[in-house]
Amino acid sequence: MTLSLLDWRRRTAALYAATRSSADPEAGWRTWRDGRDELFATHPDSPLDAAARATFDGLPFAPYDPALRFEPVLERAEPARLEIPTAADGSVPLERIGAVALPGLGRLDVWWVALYGGGVFVPLRDGTAGRTTYGGGRYLLDTVKGADLGSTGDRLVLDLNLAYHPSCAYDPRWSCPLAPEGNRLEAPVAAGEQLPPGGGWY
Repeated sequence: MTLSLLDWRRRTAALYAATRSSADPEAGWRTWRDGRDELFATHPDSPLDAAARATFDGLPFAPYDPALRFEPVLERAEPARLEIPTAADGSVPLERIGAVALPGLGRLDVWWVALYGGGVFVPLRDGTAGRTTYGGGRYLLDTVKGADLGSTGDRLVLDLNLAYHPSCAYDPRWSCPLAPEGNRLEAPVAAGEQLPPGGGWY
């Protein structure tokens, strides 16, 4: 299990590296999508159980929208610390390191996962949550687990077309931190990973 999970994370990081290196953001998104589908279908640490994998034919996504790719400045924000509870893994400590403004949508807090090694974490819960996307929200960045679209100077790359559901959206045996108040947008984000017909995997 341990080395299998390491392989999952290594392959996830490789998919994001390929996405970052693509000169065409939409082509990079397609590479990421294809690789994610392969992992979900074949990897022993897929969030899908055996029954779901047996009928799996790809994760549903909204069409790519280039207007939803941003490179916002990481702005200063009042320091804050949260302890986000998860179903099985205790709490995840988060420290706010700034915020980003997404034109036409609103602002999102940017967090540092305050555990050994750390990493940038940007969850998103938008107006589609509970309808066409998971009610607990999706993730944009989680660099601890390889979900990293890069940065230039004080700008982060945030491509909402790569918004993805955490593993707990697929199987309740997984636990995950959900979007806190500063990562909730009223506006719907019609991009990224969607729920399948019927509204869920389990």
